[in-house]
Amino acid sequence: MNVYTRLLLACLLLMSSTVNSANAGAVEKPFKMIEWIDLIPPAELEILMNPPEYVSEIEDGSAEDQIASQMKSAIEAANDDLYQQALVSTNVNANMNGAKIKLPGFIVPLDFDDDLTVTQFFLVPYFGACLHMPPPPPNQIILVDTAQGVKVDDLQTPFWVSGELRTAISENDTATSAYSMKLLELELYDY
Repeated sequence: MNVYTRLLLACLLLMSSTVNSANAGAVEKPFKMIEWIDLIPPAELEILMNPPEYVSEIEDGSAEDQIASQMKSAIEAANDDLYQQALVSTNVNANMNGAKIKLPGFIVPLDFDDDLTVTQFFLVPYFGACLHMPPPPPNQIILVDTAQGVKVDDLQTPFWVSGELRTAISENDTATSAYSMKLLELELYDY
């Protein structure tokens, strides 16, 4: 073995032991960062990613283009059209049941304590969902319970929400959710 090979091996061994010792002190993160589309069952995601031709024929600004009109049409047509069914689906990604996740979203307050601290809320993918616009599909809404409560000063502020996800349909006057979670961590979304 020549000097160059010995030197190379020594460097590789040194780098390997440095990496292993650095990883030995690292704490594994308990939450898996996911995206909202991870909550959609794969078959429905495929349908949504390949919309029928009539969707591209809707003229911008027309009555059919308005969100409320789209939701009403989706509900009325859901019995016949797989795409419309996917838009209002309560079907869940079964692989998410019991998963410890971290997901960014917006808070829609549902219940408060005496100090106006939010104790239950919907986590939704975009601002205004359930408040100013029709709600997203139930499989894009998570009902979150928190014993310690959350102070929310501005509903336009996004948060990272972490906890153990459950597949459970919940309905109230605001919306229907297909997932629920007990809040374990909350932090401002930094973008």
